[in-house]
Amino acid sequence: MRIALLEDDITHTELLTHWLRTAGHHIRAFEQGADLLRALKQEAFDAVLLDWNLPEMSGIDVLWEIRQRLHATVPVIFYTARDQEGDVVRALRAGADDYLVKPAGRLELLARLESVTRRRRRVESQAFEVGVFRVDRQTRSITRDNEPVELTTKDFDLAALLLSNVGQLLSRTYLHQAIWRHRVVRSSRTLDTHVSRVRTRLKLMPEYGWRLEAVYRYGYRLQQLVEAAQRPGEEEPKAP
Repeated sequence: MRIALLEDDITHTELLTHWLRTAGHHIRAFEQGADLLRALKQEAFDAVLLDWNLPEMSGIDVLWEIRQRLHATVPVIFYTARDQEGDVVRALRAGADDYLVKPAGRLELLARLESVTRRRRRVESQAFEVGVFRVDRQTRSITRDNEPVELTTKDFDLAALLLSNVGQLLSRTYLHQAIWRHRVVRSSRTLDTHVSRVRTRLKLMPEYGWRLEAVYRYGYRLQQLVEAAQRPGEEEPKAP
């Protein structure tokens, strides 16, 4: 998993990073809430670990921004020294998925992460709509304007991931891990080939109101340009 960690104590950052990397996860650590929020606007993470007591912006304020401003559904776990029942209740009501009090052990932390991400995957197994697309993960099908789009297994996985992260920058590493389960990204054009095919079959092009762009040496971002783009060949509406 790709995990974002917000923690201003270097000792805790190093410890958590060691635990999570040893378990096979990829960690990006932040010391300030503003930097984490900026990253969440551009990148996809599988989970977020938050401390509460931070110098610039408290963890509870960061959580509010994640849920209310960014409308992000990424699982969030508090890992903090605050152990009052009122704090736990406040965090959970604000949208936290779990709450751990320091110093929680390595195995408990990993188990909690697995639990919240498993719950999130169950939610994401349902169908969703974005623009003219409807994605059904149970039947592994995508329709565009109610017309089925023919996709291979990996093309579907890639298309569903992109459509569930519109506007977010997804790194090549993240895409390889999510779709092919590669922990080490191999030098391959496989991803680019699948992206090109998905772009063509779903018509993710500006003339159809979408842009699937490559970000040099990093990854891809799917953007919805307009709510309803005019299709090629359609006539402009005539003035009365």
